[in-house]
Amino acid sequence: MFKDQVLGLCRNPETAAQAVEALENKGFSAEEYDILTATPYPEGTFGESRHRHRLYVFPFVGAVLGLSVAVLITVGTQIFPPIVTGGKPILSIPPMIIIMFEGTMLGAILFTVIGVIFESRLFGPKLGLYDRRITEGYIGLLVTSSPERVTQAEEAMTGAGVQEFKRLPAGAGGR
Repeated sequence: MFKDQVLGLCRNPETAAQAVEALENKGFSAEEYDILTATPYPEGTFGESRHRHRLYVFPFVGAVLGLSVAVLITVGTQIFPPIVTGGKPILSIPPMIIIMFEGTMLGAILFTVIGVIFESRLFGPKLGLYDRRITEGYIGLLVTSSPERVTQAEEAMTGAGVQEFKRLPAGAGGR
């Protein structure tokens, strides 16, 4: 199902915060609008809800997998060749600890990088509507919803002080 989009451009953070509040008062959920800005404002500056992320899970999964592979490699290389040890233990624990530590760190680092790429939404759906003035300091509020709801969003943002809009009908190309 295609949805319409409207992009409201705000000149300052106060207007953007009032527009977000107006959208929430009209019943828009956080999934229906995005805030676009080139300036790294702290999360929650505009009154929006906090986005949940799962970045902390990736290093733990990577560490467990790295440790498992390291144990498998160290145990396998010591048990596989039929070597006579002369009564000494087959598995030598102190050298294994070094390899297990390195495997754990390598797995955690690799999965952290993968997690950052995954959580940054680089490969997710494209936002669609955009205005170059956002890179010059404007703040954009992008609402994606049904045509009736987009009209309501435009009215709510106008009431909050947003004066410039760009509209993208359903099925039209972006940018």
